[in-house]
Amino acid sequence: MEQLKILVVDDEARMRKLVHDFLVKQNFQVIEAADGEEALNIFYEDRGIDLIILDVMMPKMDGWQVCREIRKESKVPIIMLTARGDERDELLGFELGVDEYISKPFSPKILVARVEAILRRTNQYDDADTLELGGIKIDRSAHTASVDGRDMELSFKEFELLTYFMENKGIALSREKILNNVWNYDYFGDARTIDTHVKKLRSKLGEKGDLIKTVWGLGYKFEP
Repeated sequence: MEQLKILVVDDEARMRKLVHDFLVKQNFQVIEAADGEEALNIFYEDRGIDLIILDVMMPKMDGWQVCREIRKESKVPIIMLTARGDERDELLGFELGVDEYISKPFSPKILVARVEAILRRTNQYDDADTLELGGIKIDRSAHTASVDGRDMELSFKEFELLTYFMENKGIALSREKILNNVWNYDYFGDARTIDTHVKKLRSKLGEKGDLIKTVWGLGYKFEP
């Protein structure tokens, strides 16, 4: 598959490198810009950009201005990054046609997953969208799950947790490993968060909840 091109715009070099490295690992081609003006120059020169990851707070021209200019000419998917958690910012982003809105600090793995999900929705990224095991079916692109044909109402984290279990069927997963992969990789919360989510997930799976086995002293294992 041809490499898809992603423009990463952030005035922090460390942040650009972090996002760059994770995207390159997933076989994306990455172009970087350190401010809004540079981002627009690159965008106008290279119309082959498939997605833009755009920081809000930048010198010369902020992310909102860049987004407005791009939306005058293109519907290229845009993910906004911001240190602010203000709901008004998020609403403004969606009004401007932003496809996704992620607050810092964030997990690079989750960011990459959002990138892939958006590109799937726009039919640019071909990957295995569905996974089915033991009567449980998940659709990554639609973010839906069902058990024996019955739709389940899962929270975002419950869906991510179930997906992670199914992708690692038969493997004993420690609570630390689950935290690192489903929650932020630098998450410092209580591991009991996982136990709470597993309990809810088992309940929603009904009889199939038994497929999530407890590995005493370690964590959990999905065993269809």
